Amino acid sequence: MDETGVRLDGVTKSFGTVDVIRGVDMHIPKGDFAVFVGPSGCGKSTLLRMIAGLEDTTSGAIRIGEEDVTHEDPAKRGVAMVFQSYALYPHLSVFENMAFSLRLAKRPRAEIDKKVREAAEILKLTEQLDKKPSALSGGQRQRVAIGRAIVRQPKVFLFDEPLSNLDAELRVQMRLELARLHRALGATMIYVTHDQVEAMTLADDIFVLQGGYVQQYGNPLDLYEDPSNRFVAGFIGSPSMNFFDATVTGQDAGGITLRLNGQQDATYSLPLEARLAEGAAVVVGIRPEHLALTEDGAGLRVTVDVAEELGGISYQHGTLEGGDPVIFQQTGARHGMRGTIQTVSPEPGRIFLFDGEGNRLR
Repeated sequence: MDETGVRLDGVTKSFGTVDVIRGVDMHIPKGDFAVFVGPSGCGKSTLLRMIAGLEDTTSGAIRIGEEDVTHEDPAKRGVAMVFQSYALYPHLSVFENMAFSLRLAKRPRAEIDKKVREAAEILKLTEQLDKKPSALSGGQRQRVAIGRAIVRQPKVFLFDEPLSNLDAELRVQMRLELARLHRALGATMIYVTHDQVEAMTLADDIFVLQGGYVQQYGNPLDLYEDPSNRFVAGFIGSPSMNFFDATVTGQDAGGITLRLNGQQDATYSLPLEARLAEGAAVVVGIRPEHLALTEDGAGLRVTVDVAEELGGISYQHGTLEGGDPVIFQQTGARHGMRGTIQTVSPEPGRIFLFDGEGNRLR
């Protein structure tokens, strides 16, 4: 095991008869920025709190570096946690807030001053050290909370949805600052969010959780390009992937042909190693950015209901003839699509296929 990596082996957590974490194995290497992502209630914050020692582990083992910390006190695990709420002392200055844990540990005054000022320099808080939290913006307060963690020089930083209380513009700014901070410190960081855009922006590795299990983990673009199941395919990517029910119409050595249900002109051929019987029900997944307008009128006929104009790109929201919702992306300004019927077709090689249980078919 590397010096400051984190390993979980068969970790479970139950609250009475309710299983929240159902057997998680993971290895987060030294210096990695790992992100736990998933919908509310998937277990990501509980898993983070177990690593921090704020929740007991029902079974399994947690190791930080060479040490088994499964039953170790939080203060002895070498971790520092940054919460969604800033949790600053309002009557103390920025300097005093950042120095608080060091003073509690009775560190020498010179050491405290040096560590606080070094952290303030990294976080661009030097000019704010004498101010009280009430005089700071939300982004500055969150940086103070991060600085309070930095001065402790932990083995692992733990972030529990730290940007949720910020407005949209500040969240984007703080995402960039956290990415720069990770590069500057080279520390192991674990970050929890329900926002997959945050995950894609920050992560070296993403762990997608649902129902107490890790559904898939890996590099952000690997998860985007090669999701292992329908849940991951729908969760990673914004806007979400389109899903359509389809029926297999034939199969040979080269792959299968299928037709989208209720769409007589939507017949596609794609390579597939899995064996499927003619008439088998499948689910087709196509990302909005992989649906292109057709010039000859052939393809999926979409009645555009809402045009989400974002300047350089737009997202056209509509319905197919059978009533299924669909989103497709357009590059550049596209005026006057709302209320019109457009035809789109998937780009070659950009169709994903799933069975009725949500498993990826390859």
